[in-house]
Amino acid sequence: MKLDILAFGAHPDDVELGCGATIAKEVANGKKVGIIDLTRGELGTRGTAETRDAEAAAAAGILGVQVRRNLGFADGFFVNDKEHQLEIIKVLRTYRPDVVLCNAIEDRHIDHGKGSRLVSDACFLSGLLKVETQLDGENQKQWRPKQVYHYIQWKNLDPDIAVDVTGFMDTKMKAVLAYQTQFYDPKSKEPETPISSKNFTDSVKYRARDLGRIIGTEYAEGFNVERHAAVDSLFDLI
Repeated sequence: MKLDILAFGAHPDDVELGCGATIAKEVANGKKVGIIDLTRGELGTRGTAETRDAEAAAAAGILGVQVRRNLGFADGFFVNDKEHQLEIIKVLRTYRPDVVLCNAIEDRHIDHGKGSRLVSDACFLSGLLKVETQLDGENQKQWRPKQVYHYIQWKNLDPDIAVDVTGFMDTKMKAVLAYQTQFYDPKSKEPETPISSKNFTDSVKYRARDLGRIIGTEYAEGFNVERHAAVDSLFDLI
């Protein structure tokens, strides 16, 4: 199956938090979208790998994506090496996305920056003829996405581009809150974490509202790019 967009996250919930509204909008526009989680988030303070599996499946249903897979890399300890790159290259060559979305270029959690560089490097290597991979016993053809965009996570990085996601924030928040073990729940007996406070959950929406204010819309999500953003006309900018 060919996908238009493939979004990668180091942990289940990264994609929802970073670009969930953008994904919901593109799905509504008829694009085929998939999500690839690098790890099961097994080192997370709250919940378990099994609860995260169920929550990720529920969130995927809310966003309406075509595919969601988990590569089972070691949470906290995966590295950007040949072994991990080849696993991602196999996925890229299987789904042949035109656009890849991946973790923030730098962030509080060490896996986010690592995941960002790992996926970005794999996107380049996937386009090389002499990098050989196989799927079901058959050689895969090379494939390089046209664009790689990095969504923004914990740190308030300055975006290079902003996507108007007005009308899709409710879907994003439903997908985020599908991770019931991870976010604010006044009845929870689990330990507090930086993302379990009401302030954090509220910040997801007010950050998007503030970026929307800056670009003249109600809500927006920001991304960093790897090459100059280009438009066909000055009138393509909203």
